[in-house]
Order: sequence, then C-alpha cells, then structure tokens
Amino acid sequence: MESLKYLYKIGRGPSSSHTMGPEKAARLFKQNHPEADAFRVLLYGSLSDTGKGHKTDVAVKDALSPVETVVVFAGTPDEALPHENTMDFFAYKDGRQTGFARIMSVGGGEIAVDGEPQFDNPQVYAHGTFREIAAFCAAKNIRLSDYVFQTEGDDIKPYLHDIWKAMKQSILDGLTTTGVLDGGLHVERKAQLLFNQSHIDESEITKENRLVCAYAFAASEQNAGGGRIVTAPTCGACAVVPSVLKYMQDKRGFSDKDIVRALATGGLIGNLVKTNASISGAECGCQAEIGTACSMAAAALCELFGMGLGQIEYAAEVAMEHMLGLTCDPVCGLVQIPCIERNAVAAMRAINALSLANFLSNTRRVSFDTVVETMYRTGKDLSARYRETSQGGLAAFVK
Repeated sequence: MESLKYLYKIGRGPSSSHTMGPEKAARLFKQNHPEADAFRVLLYGSLSDTGKGHKTDVAVKDALSPVETVVVFAGTPDEALPHENTMDFFAYKDGRQTGFARIMSVGGGEIAVDGEPQFDNPQVYAHGTFREIAAFCAAKNIRLSDYVFQTEGDDIKPYLHDIWKAMKQSILDGLTTTGVLDGGLHVERKAQLLFNQSHIDESEITKENRLVCAYAFAASEQNAGGGRIVTAPTCGACAVVPSVLKYMQDKRGFSDKDIVRALATGGLIGNLVKTNASISGAECGCQAEIGTACSMAAAALCELFGMGLGQIEYAAEVAMEHMLGLTCDPVCGLVQIPCIERNAVAAMRAINALSLANFLSNTRRVSFDTVVETMYRTGKDLSARYRETSQGGLAAFVK
C-alpha cells in the first residue's frame, strides 16, 4: 500500500475526484506536451454528468492555462470505459495533433494513466489486508499507529501534525463564514448557527450532537465553497474525521500527539479501502466516500481511547457495514445536497461505532476485510444512476 501522504492531502474543494484529480491529470499532460499551442479535453461518465457542478471544466482549463483549451462534456460512449471518471486529452501544434492520453481520476485526487500501472506511487506497506496487519501487530505487541510510524518512518508524524492543523483550520474557517453557497441551490451555510445554538437546559448528548454536527458542517461547507480542506479520504467526505477528533480533543483534552496517533490508525483503514476496493463515489457510490470516512473516524476514535485491535476492527467494520448501498446523488452535481448533512450524520455514527466497540467487539462475526469487499461489489452492482451522475435519487427529484 501507498504512504498515508497520498490519502491525506491538503487541497481545495469541492471534489477530489472531479476537481483535484482532473487538475492533476491536466498538469501532467501539459508537462508531457510543452510544445502544444492548443488542448482539447473530453470528459466522460460521471465527469461529464456532474462536471459543471463540480467545476471540472474550470479546474482543467486553469491547469492548462494559458494554452487555449476546449473542454467537452462527452457523456458516456458506447465503448466500455476503464473507469467511471475517464478523460481524453489531446495536444495540438499548428493545428496538428501531437499527443494523446487517456487518464482516469480514481478517487481521493489520485489519477491513473490508461496503459500504465495504476499505483505508480511508492508502495511502503508490506501488508495489504487488515487481517495481515493485525496478525503482524499482535505478534510484535504494537498498536496500529505504531505499525504506521515504523513503516512510514520519522517524517510521517510531522506530516500528520500539518494535516491536523489544516483540518482544524477548515473547521475554524467554516465556523466563521456565513452566507449562501454558490451554485444556484440557495444553500445557506449553517455551521455557525449550529455552533451558537446552545441552551441552558441542553442535555450532554444534545450538546455533543450539536457540536459534532457544527464542526462537520463547517468543514463540509468549506469544501462545497471551494475552500481549503483535507481529503479524508476525499473532498466530499472531508468533514467526518476532523469533526469527531476536534470534538473529542475539546471535550477530553487529548493532545495533538494523541490526535496524530488517531490519524495514523484512521488513515490505515482508509488506505485499506482505497487499495482493496474504492474511495470513488463515481465508481462505488457514496458508501465508498462517506462509508470509508465513517470507518476511518471510528477507528481513529478507538485509537484515541486506547482500544485493542479487535475493538478497532469492530468499530471500522460496523461503521462501513451500515453505510452499504449508500448512493451518490448530488443535486445538480453540487457537493451540497445531501453531501454536507451526510458528513454530519456519518460523524455521529462514528461515535456510535466507538460505543458499540467498547461493549460488543467479542461478538463480531464479520471482518473488516469482508465488509470492504462487500462494499466494492455492492458499488459495482449499483446502477450508474446512483454513482455520482446526478441522474437518480435526490438529484432526480430535487431541482
């Protein structure tokens, strides 16, 4: 598996698959064709269906600027695509085609070039399943976070410190920003309203739900507005992990060092999904994005509270299991409805998974590896209408 540096990335919203990935692909193609005086880009599948809402065309043109560029929303061709987020890049010089590449945006801002190995980033982890990792950690009597630190080396801790700093900043920015999000749906930012709506007789559980949701709305609204966020594992699911960790740090006084350990464990869970299934909503529905984020957050919380391997696996498994089949149906292709609220709901569910793991991990019958494989197969079985094309679900009924 790759380093967590390819999972946790600081960038701008609203979509890692539809904005960050295409931008990265365009920069790579431009770098490979410095002679070009014109480009043409065809967006297929999900990129074509929701590209306007996700600002895919803007990201591609900005990356290829100042060279003249034509972006075409080409729909879904009769031929089978290698991935639901596929792009064809053409380079021209004096009207003659000088270059071509088919590039896929495979989730989390990562790309793959057709005909080349998909995972071209360095592989630093020797184990590729939770079962293998758990067995190694049990034999060595180490925690999952220790496994990450030993595998990644000394520079991963300061990297995760920077990631945590950026996560907290995205929440702060969201809490201090009001107004209506661009895109035409007239969605008001609600994070500040949630944060300030306290009452004297507010119960402890109500306060927890309100603050966790306020933090989740804050980071998710920043993403929807094109603000600076951290992919965890994607832009669309960026708010789940930071919201629960921010709440627990405020409430329990966990240090930043503790949070870094939690991010390491949560990142390992995200990496396993990314390697063995998918974190792309266009490929496997929202279960791949929000479901993975929920599993990451649940595992991170277990790490914070010093839970064992079995409890961490149970929390991550139950968090994903009850997201199975979740469709990706962004209204108008915007990462607003239902994406923002889903981040808040998933954050609360991650805390529920922590509680269940504290009591019931010994009764577990389903492994994390099994639920990851199930999620992938379920996603592939989903109609394309429910895989980030804005053709089904809420997107078909809310205009």
